[in-house]
Amino acid sequence: MDASGLSWARALREFEQYLQIERNAAANSREAYLRDITRYADWAADVAGIPAPEQISLTHLRDFLTWLAAYCCLGERSLARTVSSLRAFHGFLVADNLLNTDPAERLDVPAFARKLPAVLAIPEIEAMLQAAAADDLTGARDRAIVETLYGAGLRVSELTGLDWSRVYLAEGFLRILGKGSKERLTPLGDAALEALRHYRELSKARIPAVRGHEDAVFVNQRGTRLSRISVFNRVKALALQAGISRSVSPHTFRHSFATHLIEGGADLRAVQEMLGHESITTTEIYLHLDREYLREIHTLFHPRK
Repeated sequence: MDASGLSWARALREFEQYLQIERNAAANSREAYLRDITRYADWAADVAGIPAPEQISLTHLRDFLTWLAAYCCLGERSLARTVSSLRAFHGFLVADNLLNTDPAERLDVPAFARKLPAVLAIPEIEAMLQAAAADDLTGARDRAIVETLYGAGLRVSELTGLDWSRVYLAEGFLRILGKGSKERLTPLGDAALEALRHYRELSKARIPAVRGHEDAVFVNQRGTRLSRISVFNRVKALALQAGISRSVSPHTFRHSFATHLIEGGADLRAVQEMLGHESITTTEIYLHLDREYLREIHTLFHPRK
């Protein structure tokens, strides 16, 4: 057997066929497995620089789970599902003689608790916007990405999946296709709307439409839809340019969006609706309000202060 020719793309194709034909997995199960493994393959190739599955070790798998918790903010349940997907994927590769060893054989759900990204201060967000030189196309795109992430509290998958037909610039709303294919309308402020208009004008003039990507909002220089990893890398680069030394990911803007709204007096259920959370409990856990702020609210509004 020669595993040296096994690329990530081929491994994904073989795994998808296995799920569909041999395991006869339900459509939802197949999608969940493939979503987990596609994210894993993207991380391995683009973040960790691992070009092929045969080079993966148990340490790499643990690094990937740490990355998921730190930058994608996955909880223990989602991490446990990812571990199950990794075991199934690598177990299949070995069983089908595509790889010799199974690095996921001794992989366990990590013991660390869920990590939420730190909230960005408004001056830090302004510094990242300044780091995007809006005079050129790439800068205009990056500025629109930051404005939209922060202005609407989007998940990175919602940002990359956004189409122009779902952007209502005149009305100031986005129609977002969220988790479970559930739609929601999310308002967008003037600064984000202006950034999107500016980016759209530049992109229409300089990027030719690519078949299948004509309606995509955020595209690369080839005219194809941006990947989640690309957005992650651009956000990280802008943070470094802005002089922010701590970790910043696309999800940091979602967390900052919610926290700043609550601190400004927004109703929790309104924030829940904008974030697309099914349960108010999720929103309560997600929000990171410091004790000093809560103390100030209590002092201001409680009748027996």
